[in-house]
Amino acid sequence: MPSLLSSKPLQSPSTCTRHSSLLTLATLTLISLTYISLKSLRSPLQSTSSYTIPPTKLVIEDELSDVYHSPEVFRLNYAEMERKFKVFIYTDGDPNTYYQTPRKLTGKYSSEGYFFQNIRESRFRTEDPDRADLFFIPISCHKMRGMGTSYENMTVIVQNYVESLIYKYPYWNRTLGADHFFVTCHDVGVRATEGLPLLVKNSIRAVCSPSYDVGFIPHKDIALPQVLQPFALPAGGNDIENRTSLSFWAGHRNSKIRVILARLWENDTELDIANNRINRASGHLVYQKKFYRTKFCICPGGSQVNSARIADSIHYGCIPVILSNYYDLPFNDILDWKKFAVVLKEIDVYRLKQILKAITHEEFVTLHQNLVKIQKHFQWNSPPIKFDAFHMVMYDLWLRHRVIKY
Repeated sequence: MPSLLSSKPLQSPSTCTRHSSLLTLATLTLISLTYISLKSLRSPLQSTSSYTIPPTKLVIEDELSDVYHSPEVFRLNYAEMERKFKVFIYTDGDPNTYYQTPRKLTGKYSSEGYFFQNIRESRFRTEDPDRADLFFIPISCHKMRGMGTSYENMTVIVQNYVESLIYKYPYWNRTLGADHFFVTCHDVGVRATEGLPLLVKNSIRAVCSPSYDVGFIPHKDIALPQVLQPFALPAGGNDIENRTSLSFWAGHRNSKIRVILARLWENDTELDIANNRINRASGHLVYQKKFYRTKFCICPGGSQVNSARIADSIHYGCIPVILSNYYDLPFNDILDWKKFAVVLKEIDVYRLKQILKAITHEEFVTLHQNLVKIQKHFQWNSPPIKFDAFHMVMYDLWLRHRVIKY
């Protein structure tokens, strides 16, 4: 009787070997395909292929990585600002007095004038208030001062003008003025707003004197760079070998810190400190030329914390040394000032020489290279140019407009 076990034919040894080989081959193939698949999921930057980053992105990151708090955030936000940001300018007021048009585009308060002109020349202006992200109040306190208006009258003029806009248009009351902004470089502009607390507390103020003493609110207001335009000499660049003097300052002793600075260091052989401005009779542009030969330019606050000397230092390639207990430096929330400047407290004036001499040559070279990168951000142009002072101010405004909700 045939066995049930023998009903199925038996496989030969050669057949078993062939099946085993096929199974091994299938296993190796599966492992190879899995490895290739996993490798293809890796970032192109991690692979060994010939993938390269687009040149434009390389340039942006190389230029900004050392001076920006977040270069990629800046790159993306700036591009979005250029596409979307719109500002409505109120048309009220006689341009022949102190409304709508700047006083002039020269001098140490030219930042105000350039902004007034640039906003009209830029893509950001809209004549449709319903499309506006922010509303510009176009009254020039610098122009009022040039026409001999007293401080008391300035306050009344600003108050009357803003109140007339509130009564005439519906836009202010939607946010209590939080989406409105006011621009002034001369310190009289700060005083001119004192009669209107709702403007000071609610609206964005772009001012050249950003100090708590004048009601500056850092998360809301903007530090407008004070720039003496036009610059008397070209920008300083790759001229490190010519900077043989350690430091330089010359100016009026119109603040406590300047008095101390002059008293301590005016007779020092390494710190070039003068207790008064350089007389023009000593030569043509002697003051400006000193910036070219100096490593560190001292920038103590005067009657206000701000000073056009900071922008001068940047333009001429001299590392600015900020001496102030409080100064919300221009574009401080965008630029990392410690990468291209020396930021000190006023108490540090007593060991100023020690601090500056402790900075190594390598550290100075790095500061100088970073300084050259940000020079364009402190230059005003007409018409405005991408990344210049006007666009940096607009970027600061763009950052602040995002908190407005209505």
